[in-house]
Amino acid sequence: MRDPVACQTSLVIVGASGMVGGYALRYALDTASVGVVTVIGRNKLGLTHPKLKEILHQDFADCSALAQPLKGQDAAIFCLGVYTGAVPDAEFRKITVDYTIEFARVLRASSTGAAFSFLSGMGADQTGRSRVPFARYKGEAEKALLAAGFPRLYIFRPAYIYPVKPRSEPNFSYRLLRAIYPIFRRLFPNQVIPADDLARAMVDVAIRGKNERESVVLENREIRAMASSPDPTA
Repeated sequence: MRDPVACQTSLVIVGASGMVGGYALRYALDTASVGVVTVIGRNKLGLTHPKLKEILHQDFADCSALAQPLKGQDAAIFCLGVYTGAVPDAEFRKITVDYTIEFARVLRASSTGAAFSFLSGMGADQTGRSRVPFARYKGEAEKALLAAGFPRLYIFRPAYIYPVKPRSEPNFSYRLLRAIYPIFRRLFPNQVIPADDLARAMVDVAIRGKNERESVVLENREIRAMASSPDPTA
């Protein structure tokens, strides 16, 4: 008889202090098939749970110190990021591209069989020709991840992520989208995704049992379909 604890997934979440990462964390902690959730961030979350392990790490430009904590992991959810305009362009690229690539490098070396779910965004351009920094940098990160050799890689490209719970919106565009969300959702259902639905899809697809190799880019329509499916991993 197989040990049920041994069959549970060990999951890493980066960016759990953010909106999508926070929902991913709560969902993972409530999911029976997840045994341990290791959160890596700069600050403590102020949360306690029997499944939760926290690793403090300040410099994501160098993740070498994470090599040992990342050993034996089955999957990772990477939601680390910053809103456009929140920091200078050079810092924006560093967070969006360099941090992603560096963390992926160490995870891939430490847990060669780990699956990887990456929070990208609609319009990400892997050609590097886009004039929009967000699209260009997310595309650069995607391209690097596809070349990293993960046995299972899931790139999520959501459109407008609805916060679900009220929050202090980062800019005018987000305040406007939140105000018109009920109408916008009815008119353009494939241009929105609730944050909790997105988070569940990112976790579910990463922890499912699959042996074959696959690299999948999931646009907003596909993410919505996953979220509404009775079997989100189908």
